[in-house]
Amino acid sequence: MRPLTPCHSPSGHLVSEGMTNSEQTSVLITGGNKGLGFEAARRLGEQGWTIFLGSRDEGRGRAAADKLTAGGANVVMVPLDVTSDQSVTDAVRLVREHTDRLDVLINNAGTPGRAVPPAEATADEIHSVYDTNVYGPIRVTHAFLPLLRAADNPRVVMVSSAGGSFAVVTDPEQPVSKMHELAYTSSKAALNMITVRYAQALPEIKFNLVTPGEVANHKFAATDMNHHTGQLTVTEGTDPIVKLAMIDADGPTGIFIDRLGPVAW
Repeated sequence: MRPLTPCHSPSGHLVSEGMTNSEQTSVLITGGNKGLGFEAARRLGEQGWTIFLGSRDEGRGRAAADKLTAGGANVVMVPLDVTSDQSVTDAVRLVREHTDRLDVLINNAGTPGRAVPPAEATADEIHSVYDTNVYGPIRVTHAFLPLLRAADNPRVVMVSSAGGSFAVVTDPEQPVSKMHELAYTSSKAALNMITVRYAQALPEIKFNLVTPGEVANHKFAATDMNHHTGQLTVTEGTDPIVKLAMIDADGPTGIFIDRLGPVAW
C-alpha cells in the first residue's frame, strides 16, 4: 500500500490523500438514485470514492449508477428499501461482497408525507412517514455498524431538515412555522435526537446532521420532495453533506449544520 500524504478536505481539516482513493474510502448513500443522494454520490465519486448507491427502485438505481459510472465513478448499485428489514439485510450482504469495512454512511432517504393538517392526522399517517424518516435510518445504521466499526475513521451523516429544529419551527419569520402538519417535521426532530444519542454513545463513530438549505436566509434546496420550488441548487444543498462526509478523525460529532454553519436545535 502506498504511503498516505496529507491534503486538505473541503472542511479545512487535514486528511490523508488515501481517503480519496477508491481503495481507501467507501460510502453507502440511501436514496441515492436522485436529488441530494445522487448529487452527493456524484461529488464523492469525483473524489475517487467507492459509491454504494442505495435505491428502493432497482431500475432507477441502475440507471443512476450507469450515469455515474459513465462519468468515471466507481459505483455499486445496492437495492435498498429502508422500510424493509430484509432489504437492509440483503444490502449488508451485497456490500460485504465488495468491502470489509464502510467508511461513510449517508442516511439520505426520506419522505415528506402528505402534509396532513394536525387535526386530520392519524397514527397511520405518522407511522408511514416515521417508517422511512426515523425507523429507516435506525435500521440501516444498526445493520451497518459492524462494517462502520471496521473502518479507521467512520462517519455517519443524517440528512435532516430545518423543520426538525424547534428553534426554526417556533420562529414566526421562518416559512416552516406556518406549515401546519405533524408527520414530517416531528420525524426530523426525532431523527435529530436519535443522531445526538448515537454520537454520545458511540464516540468512535462521527454522527452528524445536515439540513440542505440556508436557515438564516430562509432558503432550501430544490428537489422532487418540494416539487423543485427551492431557491438553492441540488449541488448547494449537498454542500454540508459532502463536508461532513469528508471530515477527518479530529472532526466534530453530534452537530447540526447547513451550508452556512451551525443550525440551532
